Amino acid sequence: MKRFSKYDTAKESKRQKLLKEIKDRKLPYLTPKHVEYEQLSKAKYSKLYLQRASCVPQEIHQNVQQGLTVLQDCKCFSQDLVQIKGKDVLTSVCRLLIGDPGCTYRYLDTRLFTIPWPSHGVEVKYNSDEIGKACQAIKDLNEYLHVEAMKILLDRCSADVEEIGFEAKTATSTVVKNSGYMEDRTYHNKQSNNRTVLKDRTSFNVALLNYLDPSRMKFLKEEPYFGMGKMAVSWHYDENLVERSTVAVYNYSCDDLIPTVDESNKMSIKDRDPALWHVGIKVAWDIATPGLALPLESGDCYFMLDDFNMTHQHCVLSGIQPRFSSTHRVAECSSGTLDYIFGRCDVAMKNLRKDPLSGISSLVSLELVYVRQTEEIHNEVEFEWLRQFWFQGKRSAKASNWWFGPMILLENSWREMEQMTKILLSEINKAEWPLERKHQVVRCLLPFLEERQELRKSWMARSDMEKSVLRVHLLLAMFITYWEKVPRTRLNGSVRHGRCSWTLRSLLKYERISRKMEEGSQFAREPLP
Repeated sequence: MKRFSKYDTAKESKRQKLLKEIKDRKLPYLTPKHVEYEQLSKAKYSKLYLQRASCVPQEIHQNVQQGLTVLQDCKCFSQDLVQIKGKDVLTSVCRLLIGDPGCTYRYLDTRLFTIPWPSHGVEVKYNSDEIGKACQAIKDLNEYLHVEAMKILLDRCSADVEEIGFEAKTATSTVVKNSGYMEDRTYHNKQSNNRTVLKDRTSFNVALLNYLDPSRMKFLKEEPYFGMGKMAVSWHYDENLVERSTVAVYNYSCDDLIPTVDESNKMSIKDRDPALWHVGIKVAWDIATPGLALPLESGDCYFMLDDFNMTHQHCVLSGIQPRFSSTHRVAECSSGTLDYIFGRCDVAMKNLRKDPLSGISSLVSLELVYVRQTEEIHNEVEFEWLRQFWFQGKRSAKASNWWFGPMILLENSWREMEQMTKILLSEINKAEWPLERKHQVVRCLLPFLEERQELRKSWMARSDMEKSVLRVHLLLAMFITYWEKVPRTRLNGSVRHGRCSWTLRSLLKYERISRKMEEGSQFAREPLP
């Protein structure tokens, strides 16, 4: 589990340099009401595509919006405890991952485990029929966005070919005479290859769902560079994606739940309507190009095409309504699927044998290459999968218990690898081993054992941090909710004192109950030493 990588340090250095350059001034940004918006959008943000709600089939709107509401009502959304700048931070946005069975998505040192959407040949038991229908609605949206993204990209490819012109195309092509007509073989092969590449880059395998009710979040950060107002999500790139893959986002603002506008917030925002949700866009680490604030109506979709996510950063600017988004991604899953990690376990298990009569286990080979391979897999299984799952991934049980079976199998493999380490330590303690040979094995093994010990300490601390942060967050939310209901005109000295005492006693009682629930929960166990 990395803490604060060189990449994080470089990124923070760039951010500090940018803040130093702009000092107290705010950078300019445009919205669609500005005359220069269209020109800037085409020149610097051409790979951002907005599809208005009116262009999306009504059936998609109805099913997706109903599904998102069901998932929220069933308490499937949760805040994530992530790591930013080496510190554990609870996200303001509640999230849920739905996608291909056995697929995961990793961001900010946290691995999310998909609630599987209905898939051919995979049996998924949801906790209710409504949750199953909601997952199907997200899958239908996923397929719709894939088709739309392909159309947009193919149209742009065709437009690019037309701009190049027929002469330039034929000058670099192999032209073959065949049955009285000219066939441009190179051109057609290129078109076929383009379609295959674009299909791979738009075949979304996960959908990260987000939910935020601004009225319940009193401490959203201010956007620091442009003065765009409150941010639900800070400036970032979407990470752990297939290179140059498209990101597609469906926006659903709950228009039927509109609280009173905060007048102080309204006055603090220049150029954009604070009642509407916006996506903020800027060229990465560039202070010369104005940013964009793109307003989002309920049902709108936007696409970040090709390498846009690599060259630009985006943030989410809060409106006043509760808001869902469904963000569809091509997650880079070369090391993030069950098939992958079970395959890794199979590789490690090949170096373990059991006597069929005595049942005693031994190692097939004590060669350093096999020792190193087994211990690498050992650490990967424990810290990238098991601890990640028991830390936060177990929350997927609110929708389906699909992951618990595979995790039991994975934990069994981990126990076998623990046994392999003990067998190896026992072997090198035998007297007949040459001293030099012992030193070689120890030098190979020791770094893995030291890393394992340090990571176990980190994970134990992180688990304690999660409980502390969640407890404080819940108590603070209760306190704010209570005091918002207290009539201000009746707060004389004696009444205030009495109500404060009652409130504090209630909060302390709630904390004790929460602690007992945590200690008694079957999922709060620590399965590993």
